[in-house]
Amino acid sequence: MTTPEQTALRNQAAALLARTAADLQAALGRLGPAQLEPLAMLAADVLAGWEQGGKLLVCGNGGSAADSQHIAAELVGRFLDERPGYAALALTVNTSTLTAVGNDYGFDEIFARQVQALGGPHDVLLVLSTSGNSPNCVRAVEQARRQGLRSHGFLGRDGGKLRALVDSAVIAPSEHTPRIQEIHIFLGHLLCQLLEAARRPA
Repeated sequence: MTTPEQTALRNQAAALLARTAADLQAALGRLGPAQLEPLAMLAADVLAGWEQGGKLLVCGNGGSAADSQHIAAELVGRFLDERPGYAALALTVNTSTLTAVGNDYGFDEIFARQVQALGGPHDVLLVLSTSGNSPNCVRAVEQARRQGLRSHGFLGRDGGKLRALVDSAVIAPSEHTPRIQEIHIFLGHLLCQLLEAARRPA
């Protein structure tokens, strides 16, 4: 037997689902050339880097840290195609490095220090930041620029400080953090599919 409380909760869930789905569909509907062009530029840089023995470095905080690992996993493992692993590394996974650098140099340096130590001349940096203002992502891009790495961003809102720092910014067309994160992983999957298609044998 369904209680009144359970019925009320189900009604609330149904209303929330409808609102959230509509919000996400509206945000996805705003995707277009403003996102396609920088995404294509990112894919081209990654492909060029791989041809020279480089790798894709990815970083972000919180949910964006999880998305960084997700994107790297799809590339090192596989996305749709059965193929060799691609060189990609999330800078969010080594807790000893993160805590050592954070303790000794401050949290703002946790990614920049890794870019300095691990970044090669043909590597590409991708930073994920829903605000575009994450200080540790800003510092990572600044370090990448000093070392001559190409850098790109999956950003949100107006792109924040990172918009002017990266070589290309793919900005999720939403003001809401959950929608921005959902669009970022959608774009991450699209990036993986683009890269696989470009490397697929003729």
